[in-house]
Amino acid sequence: MKIIYLHQYFTTPEMRGGTRSYELARRLVAMGHEVHMVTSDTQPGWDTRGWRETNESGIQVHWLPVAYSNSMAYADRMRAFGHFAVNSARRAMQLSGDVVFATSTPLTIAIPGLFASRWNSRPMVFEVRDLWPAIPIAVGALKSRPAIFAAQLLERAAYTGAAHIVALSPGMKAGVEAAGVSPEKITVIPNLCDPDRFQVPASAGAEFRRKYPWLGERPMVLYAGTLGLVNDVGYLVRLAADMLKRDPEVRFVIMGQGREETALHTLAEQLGVRDRNLFFLPTVPKAEMPAVLSAASISTSLVTDMPVMRDNSANKFFDALAASRPIALNHGGWQTELMEREQFGLYLPPRDVSAAAALLADKLRDSRWLAEAGARAGRLGRERFSADSAALRLAEVLRHAVGRA
Repeated sequence: MKIIYLHQYFTTPEMRGGTRSYELARRLVAMGHEVHMVTSDTQPGWDTRGWRETNESGIQVHWLPVAYSNSMAYADRMRAFGHFAVNSARRAMQLSGDVVFATSTPLTIAIPGLFASRWNSRPMVFEVRDLWPAIPIAVGALKSRPAIFAAQLLERAAYTGAAHIVALSPGMKAGVEAAGVSPEKITVIPNLCDPDRFQVPASAGAEFRRKYPWLGERPMVLYAGTLGLVNDVGYLVRLAADMLKRDPEVRFVIMGQGREETALHTLAEQLGVRDRNLFFLPTVPKAEMPAVLSAASISTSLVTDMPVMRDNSANKFFDALAASRPIALNHGGWQTELMEREQFGLYLPPRDVSAAAALLADKLRDSRWLAEAGARAGRLGRERFSADSAALRLAEVLRHAVGRA
């Protein structure tokens, strides 16, 4: 098959961010398929006049320069989404192909997907990574009635125009069904693990620790991800403040960028934890994350306390599984249910920081629990969420869509 893969924020392991699309696409190439990735390039420092092409592990990648960051104003981000949607539609229509695979977010990725599908009379498979527009409406990022109405129309158009839909969690599948889509039209392919990439020798983690005298051999709690409105990383700052009274040797590490970054620095200063037991480090490329996770005692995946956020399928959760690291979550939903059933992490009550700190302090000093929870996490990642299995399931979905067309 010739697959036109639309993902506005595609990244390789040498870049910062999630690599789901890279891992799936390179495996599709290994199966013998031709994959064209249509994406944006948000990195400055090169010619911004038009498209450029590269080959990444056999994937033919088409890059369009579009300035974007999570810290941009909402209106600026909407303009970036629109600019990419229009220009990527033209590119995807020219590339033709046997099937179009469009992955959100943003939801506007459906626009080039639908145009390319209709123009070339080829099926589109649509991947739902988050329930947009439900999430931006719930957190107040999308407020005006016309904007909400337009987003809901686009959501319905995406679901109706897709030959099949891929959802990243059971809750997302239920959300798509609630929009009137038949369950037979939806396949759940959760986020994925690549244990071969994340299983590094202990020396890699030790080397990371040696860089920072304030870390040494102390327990380390890691958050590595976007510092956005929905991520509620302020919870971790408050947790560090409580932990300072219980076990001042515990170190909290926040690695990330986003619109809440300045507010988090301010909160850490106000609570007296910045550069004391909580440290902000710059983001690193995905290829360096295995060493960071190897150094961590426990990783965290956080979201704001809203029901709509419980269906997420966060990269950081699956990276922890791939690295055989225990994980702490501050929200309910399918990931927490799985974690509690398989016993590879902790549920931290979102509205009781004191209780969360007490629980975390106890487990961070329990070397046996840390080792056993980490081993369970790694085993689950290999057996249930491997990238190889996910790619095979996606290939079958795409083949079925082409066959029906």
